[in-house]
Amino acid sequence: MEHTHHARVDYAGEGLTEDQAGDAPFGLVQEWLAAAYARAAGSGDVPEPGSMAVASVDEGGHPNVRTVLLRFVEPGGLGFVTSLDSAKGREFAARPVAALTLTWPAMFRAIRMRGSIEEIAREEIEAYFRTRPWGSRISAWTSEQSAPVASRAVLEERYAEFAARWPDTGSPTDVPVPPRWGGFRIVPDEVEFWAGRSNRLHDRLVFSRVSPGGLDDPAAWSRARRQP
Repeated sequence: MEHTHHARVDYAGEGLTEDQAGDAPFGLVQEWLAAAYARAAGSGDVPEPGSMAVASVDEGGHPNVRTVLLRFVEPGGLGFVTSLDSAKGREFAARPVAALTLTWPAMFRAIRMRGSIEEIAREEIEAYFRTRPWGSRISAWTSEQSAPVASRAVLEERYAEFAARWPDTGSPTDVPVPPRWGGFRIVPDEVEFWAGRSNRLHDRLVFSRVSPGGLDDPAAWSRARRQP
């Protein structure tokens, strides 16, 4: 059997110390996200810094993972938008647990979270929807997310129909929010920060929930180092 040989990359990251991590995870989440967005705007080697893999569990107990874009960063958790009737929407309604990973290979950094999931309040969703470009608002009506479709042409026809119904007037309210379009927030019980280091001796600092409280509440978290 032939084996594919890949070039070895030494993870020459900056690492992560306990002092840098702090006593609650929210500050470092914000710091690493800001650094990733700055890197995307600068060298460009971190495309879509808000891209995160989110895993759910289907009705058969099997994991299901997909990539979504981070849209809400709050002490209560990290959130994203979606159709509530999508596969993930149905899975989260049935089993409100989730895991996510934000990975920035060029920076040798990643954040992992596991915990429960909650639907984002309608007023937050409506406020966010008004910030989306007109075409993205039309697409939210066009796609019956996760449902089968006969062809690309069917999607484009539906898009044209909704675009004609709600033409672009330049107003953030020219397209209404679809009734089944919403979002979810992951409320973590565990947050891990991974920082790549040389010789595979990576840093892994993990915050585990010990009591109720936000990501910014030191009393809600204990911190420990795990072996790479």
